[in-house]
Amino acid sequence: MVGRLKTPTGRYGGKSAEQRQAERRGRFLDAALQLFGDTPGYRATTVAALSEAAGLSTRQFYEEFRSLEDVLAALHLQVNDWAEEAVLVALKSAEGLSLAERSTVIFQAYAANVTVDPRRIRITFVEIIGVSARLEEQRLARRARWINLICAEARAAAQRGEAARRDYRIAAAAFIGSVNGLLHDWSAGWVDATLDEVVEELVRQLLGIMQPPGWKR
Repeated sequence: MVGRLKTPTGRYGGKSAEQRQAERRGRFLDAALQLFGDTPGYRATTVAALSEAAGLSTRQFYEEFRSLEDVLAALHLQVNDWAEEAVLVALKSAEGLSLAERSTVIFQAYAANVTVDPRRIRITFVEIIGVSARLEEQRLARRARWINLICAEARAAAQRGEAARRDYRIAAAAFIGSVNGLLHDWSAGWVDATLDEVVEELVRQLLGIMQPPGWKR
């Protein structure tokens, strides 16, 4: 029949609705990394400013997010996911290495990922702090994942005879605090050292926890 409408395919410009939505969301997150992680920062950014930086409309913003806090939450998770993926790849590559060598590979991967862009440091360690109870819960939940990873590595090292057998949860929590604080301070220029020297110090601290004085295989 001439003039009959075609059944909608949900595609426009060769992209599906899901692809277009993911692209829009990615543009908002890229803009947020710039504005939240640099100038003016999360608290001084408006929906209008973020939308303009993303090259999208405020209407499109509210199609993807309820608020700027939702954007910060998503960006915080994304930055942590990038670091976690880098560490998991490093873990796989470090199989069979000694505890010291394995720890060095892991921390090199983590430090390189989180410091490659100063904006990631600011999102993870500065902008997320004190925003809301919800984001504090998210921050602590992601921190708990890192604590669990350290505990798992410690248990595996103890089983291999490379570390003392004990409960590492408190020590791992304290150590993760040291990692975050040192990397933040180094990124801010408050620590006069190379990144390799920072990693070496972190490895020494971890080995001191897992192989304390008097420890024997």
